[in-house]
Amino acid sequence: MFKKILIANRGEIACRIIDTATRLGVETVAVYSKADDLARHVSLADQAVFIGPAPVAESYLCGDTIIDAALKTGAEAIHPGYGFLSENPDFVEAVEAAGLVFIGPTANAIRAMGLKDAAKALMEKAGVPVVPGYHGDDQNPALLAQHADSIGYPVLIKARAGGGGKGMRLVENAADFPAALESAAREGQNAFGDPAVLIEKYITSPRHIEVQVFGDSHGNVVHFFERDCSLQRRHQKVIEEAPAPDMPEDVRQAMTSAAVTAAKAIGYENAGTVEFIVDSSGPLRVDGFWFMEMNTRLQVEHPVTEAITGFDLVELQLRVAAGDVLPVTQSDIHISGHAFEARLYAEDVPSGFLPAVGKIEYLEFPTFARIDTGVANGAQISTYYDPMIAKIITHGKTRSAALQRLEKALSQTHVAGLITNRDFLIALSQHNGFANSKVDTGLIERDLEDLVERPEPSLLDQLLAAILLADLPLSDQYANWRMWGSAQKRVVLDSADEIRLQISRCQTVTLLDKDDARLLELSSISIRDDSIAFECENVTDTARFHLWRSGGKQNLSLLRNGIAHYFSLAEPLERQVDTGVSDDAVRAPMSGTVLVIDVATGDKVSKGDRVCVVEAMKMEMAVTSPRDGEIEEIHVQVADNIEDGAVMVRLKDA
Repeated sequence: MFKKILIANRGEIACRIIDTATRLGVETVAVYSKADDLARHVSLADQAVFIGPAPVAESYLCGDTIIDAALKTGAEAIHPGYGFLSENPDFVEAVEAAGLVFIGPTANAIRAMGLKDAAKALMEKAGVPVVPGYHGDDQNPALLAQHADSIGYPVLIKARAGGGGKGMRLVENAADFPAALESAAREGQNAFGDPAVLIEKYITSPRHIEVQVFGDSHGNVVHFFERDCSLQRRHQKVIEEAPAPDMPEDVRQAMTSAAVTAAKAIGYENAGTVEFIVDSSGPLRVDGFWFMEMNTRLQVEHPVTEAITGFDLVELQLRVAAGDVLPVTQSDIHISGHAFEARLYAEDVPSGFLPAVGKIEYLEFPTFARIDTGVANGAQISTYYDPMIAKIITHGKTRSAALQRLEKALSQTHVAGLITNRDFLIALSQHNGFANSKVDTGLIERDLEDLVERPEPSLLDQLLAAILLADLPLSDQYANWRMWGSAQKRVVLDSADEIRLQISRCQTVTLLDKDDARLLELSSISIRDDSIAFECENVTDTARFHLWRSGGKQNLSLLRNGIAHYFSLAEPLERQVDTGVSDDAVRAPMSGTVLVIDVATGDKVSKGDRVCVVEAMKMEMAVTSPRDGEIEEIHVQVADNIEDGAVMVRLKDA
């Protein structure tokens, strides 16, 4: 076993690798950019090396700098995690040329599977079923459009060097093909340095099922069964589970056998995942799945496989990379129970899953779930990296038991300071179709309106918010005494009308209407740390909360019965500011970098026309005109870094 390894990554996967290495007695070296100098993975590692500015091209993608850090700190091997340099064969060769060990597959295996077109040809030759499509080198747009026509719409455009949903576009008709091709190619270039694409037939009711494989340098290859990753948005996974629900045993045998065949065809070593697209229009069948791609690295969702098999995949990675024979044979690997993983992101789901940036003011997770995270209280979610906050993993004897535990874990997760997809994940865990294993990759898009619907704060929520934000002296029984009755207080919240409170002795607060009539009364109020206990209509209850100041305001996050609401105290002297709601101003939908400007001063535009493209965290967002009009001013240039809500283009006054 290695004595010291360097982890060429950040965030939760760096922390995850450190956990296993520490348990095995292996020392760890972290690397970090300017944006990560206070990051959790830096504090957990035995050593940490600064590698450059925040942009990944100047830090986490600088292979020479990372190799130099490994040599200087005495590390024997480099673990790439996932993303960044994990599937870069040139980096693998540079690591080995420096006398270090790459904890992952060989450069040849990565190259064999790195380009989707070549990988499909290789798999077809090995007898693994592949999806019909065009995988050629000729990237002439007219030729690609012809192949799309011959394949038949809908089709998928996929960056051939892609992964994680980057550079992938679903096209429903020929009219939309040119714009989708342009966008996919540009995203492929930005994310992977390769604009080439392939075209595939889109399976109209698909499931995404993948098989975890593992090989060693002695020719052994095993699988750790399958995972279902069908719950996706923008081709990126949201909730994963293992094993796949409603999986017939003969289909499981056929799919895992195909995955092992794929791995053996390229002499695969270390952890890898063979991904299949599966027809779910009826019961799963042995002739209804096709090879999609192979990820030559550890996957984000590997914890669900660990949960059902009992093996630490990172430990196996280290042992195999050190030259050991796989310490497990296929007969040793069994499925035990069911597991789910939910990806908690800093993102605004109702606004189109836009990345959210900001400071995590408060972070609390349940103790009964496995939490893989790379952040802590006070961490900053920036535009430079993936906005994942944590992975929440639950396990149960049955699928329903594991799903129930996931819903409970999510409802007890409390994040304050920025917008997250927590409520969306809860809605998914409660979705009837998902609960009954009726899932495909289109579920979220079909039911999005219901999944993003959230209840308005109740009178009780507003009363609790007013009590906490007003900082009432409830512990002093004389503070609220008045000659002619109990003390009264008016509280104005940004998200509600004025709230009138009457405060009596013995920790009792009454919510009054404008005529002083009683609406709701809380008694026996007790506030300790980040929780408030109270009695309402003879029922004792509690809520979790967190208070913080930002933007000159006092803010509150209130978590009660699994539902989170956010309030702030209105500042009576605050000047009315421009809200940005205007048909003349075209504003940035998120903080990021300007990629494309489609218009010039004086151009005529129609409502819905694309005027700019903004990129953040490797995701592109088209910015469109809010109405018909003429471009009066352009306030940005390509490559500008802009804040959420910034005016990009202004139209002439209608």
